[in-house]
Amino acid sequence: MTAANDTTTKLLSGLALLAFYEAAGVDALVGETPVDRLAGDARNDITAPVAQTAPPQTASSQAATSPNAHVASTAPAQAPRTIYARDLDTEGRGAIAAPPATDAAVMAARTAAKGAASLEELRAMLDRFEGCALRTTATRLVFADGNPGARVMFVGEAPGRDEDIEGLPFVGRSGKLLDRMMAAIGLDRTSAYIANIIPWRPPGNRTPTPQESAICLPFVLRQIELADPDVLVCMGGPSATTLLNTKDGILKTRGRWFTHHTGTREIRALATLHPAYLLRQPLQKRLAWRDFLAIKKALATT
Repeated sequence: MTAANDTTTKLLSGLALLAFYEAAGVDALVGETPVDRLAGDARNDITAPVAQTAPPQTASSQAATSPNAHVASTAPAQAPRTIYARDLDTEGRGAIAAPPATDAAVMAARTAAKGAASLEELRAMLDRFEGCALRTTATRLVFADGNPGARVMFVGEAPGRDEDIEGLPFVGRSGKLLDRMMAAIGLDRTSAYIANIIPWRPPGNRTPTPQESAICLPFVLRQIELADPDVLVCMGGPSATTLLNTKDGILKTRGRWFTHHTGTREIRALATLHPAYLLRQPLQKRLAWRDFLAIKKALATT
C-alpha cells in the first residue's frame, strides 16, 4: 500500500505541476536549463556541457597505435566540449532562429503600422507580425472591443488569462468592473472603444518588458489615430507612462488632463486607475469615480 500511495502522490504532484505550467503560459520545452536570450552573444548558448568521450582502448589497440605502449601517457585529458545553439546546424539538429533585435522589430512595427489605412488592416498586420515573441506564447491576438467610432477610447496594458481565451480586452473580473464604471456615467461597450498597449498575453500575466512595449507601441498609436476618439483614457500606470510620456506614478498622474498628439490632431487624455488595482485596493474607487466624472464632463463639453 505504501508503494501504491507514493505512486499516486507523485502522479498527482506531476499533474498539479503541469496545470501550473499551463496557467503560467508554458507551452513548449526548449531546454533542460534556463538560458538568458537577452545577454548579448551568449543568448544562444546552451550551457549544459556535452562530454565527448572516446571509446575505451584495449591493450592490443594501444600497442598498435603507440610505439611506447609501456610508458604511461602524461597528456592531460580533453575537457568536455560545450555545444552552442549556433553549432547545432553542424550537429545535424538544425539551427535555432534567434528573435529579431529590438531596434529592428520596432522599425518593422513602425513601417507596418504606418501602412494600415483602417483598423481592419491594422488588425490583419498585427496578426501577421512576428517581431514580438509574445505572439508565440499567447493563445490569440487581443486587438480591441467596443465601437471603433466611439468618442471615448480606453487603453489598458496587456491581456490576462480570460482575455487570452476570448480574444477580447477587459472580459475578466477587471472587465466586469470596468463595465460597471462605464455604466455609472452612461457608457457601455457600444459607446466606447477598448484596447491595450500589448495585444498578446505575457506568460503568467507577468509585466511586459520595456522592449515588448516599445515593439507594440507603433501599433497602438496607429490604432488611436485611426479610431480618432475625442477623449483617450489610459487605464493604469503602464498605459499612462507609455502613451502620455510621463514618469510620475499613477497616483500622481491620475485625474490630470494631458494632450495626446496623433500627428493629425490633438486628443484630450486622462490617466486613471486600472480596474485590477481597484479590485486589490477597493478604497481607491473614490479616486476612480472622480476621474470618470471628469470623463463624463469632458464628453459633454467637447
